[in-house]
Amino acid sequence: MSNNPSDVAARFTPAWLSPVPIFFVLLWSTGFIVAKFGLPYAPPLTFLILRCAGVLVLLVPCVLIWRAPWPHAAGIGHIAVAGLLLQAGYLAGVWCAIKLGMPAGLSALIVGMQPILTAAAAPLIGETVRPRQWLGLAFGLGGVALVVAAKINLVGLSALSIGFCVAALFSITVGTMYQKRFCPRFDLRTGSVIQFTATMLVLLPAAVLFEDFDLGLTTVAWTPSFIGALLWSVLALSIGAIFLLFKLLRRSDATQVTSLLYLTPPTTAVMAWIAFGEAFSLLGILGMVVAVIGVIFVVKK
Repeated sequence: MSNNPSDVAARFTPAWLSPVPIFFVLLWSTGFIVAKFGLPYAPPLTFLILRCAGVLVLLVPCVLIWRAPWPHAAGIGHIAVAGLLLQAGYLAGVWCAIKLGMPAGLSALIVGMQPILTAAAAPLIGETVRPRQWLGLAFGLGGVALVVAAKINLVGLSALSIGFCVAALFSITVGTMYQKRFCPRFDLRTGSVIQFTATMLVLLPAAVLFEDFDLGLTTVAWTPSFIGALLWSVLALSIGAIFLLFKLLRRSDATQVTSLLYLTPPTTAVMAWIAFGEAFSLLGILGMVVAVIGVIFVVKK
């Protein structure tokens, strides 16, 4: 048995009492805020390519300076596939849906189905979902529905935007399960370089074909809002939130981790109230409480 202090702390400190889940929810919830700041000034795939490039500019020197370990060949393949599902599939789907007019509230509700899908697929990776957790998942989904109910409208809704959002839902669900099953542990520095490189290479041809992407970035308006959104996406979301997500997947069941996403719409609603003065109703406040209760049911041992 290890006498390493960090190992001892890990055995006696409940994973869900650490600040990691709180920081993850706070960072992840800024995604829709960033979209509101950034998407008016650049096409969605172009924005995501710049986001990937920014991550690589920061991480590649770190990998070289600290000589971070690379996974074996098979591991590289699994990490790349997981990255494509979690990054290219999920982010491109949601951002394209919003760009096409999908209301943010409805997109949040559709993507909010992920914890339910993850729980249904849990046996595939050897995890068991207890009855209390199923109850918590139902509470969480209900809470999300209450939070976004007042913000849902059908203006701008199309079959294509719905298709993008549903594809994003399945992509992040499968990606979470795939990473948990095939590559739960890897060096976050080299692993992120692999994932963001793969994502950029896949998105680049699509951006050239559908968004007239060029090296001069003529489709981008370099406003302060766009630059701020891009920097936040690189530092807080792509590095901060993704690193925390991977850390959580190492420590806990996929169902527990994804249940935290139920807290994203309530947290985003509060952020939108602070940043843009968006009001939310008493029904929304009730939804926040219900969502928190649901997550507690899922993550409590």
